[in-house]
Amino acid sequence: MAAIDKFKDLTPDQLEDELLKLRKERFNLRFQAASGQLENTARVRSVRRDIARVMTVARQKRGSAAQSR
Repeated sequence: MAAIDKFKDLTPDQLEDELLKLRKERFNLRFQAASGQLENTARVRSVRRDIARVMTVARQKRGSAAQSR
């Protein structure tokens, strides 16, 4: 669970930037896989999971901000 800890310290804007970066990387990895140039196939899975982690932390932060109002 150490991977999610690095996302919990980020602000909502930083989470959004990280999400955009990861989605671009996933897009590029898909093209590399389709063209046969992808060397590290495990990276696709880890990027997909990192996207889910970022989205989870962002959702938790939005929920806690709404509850504090």
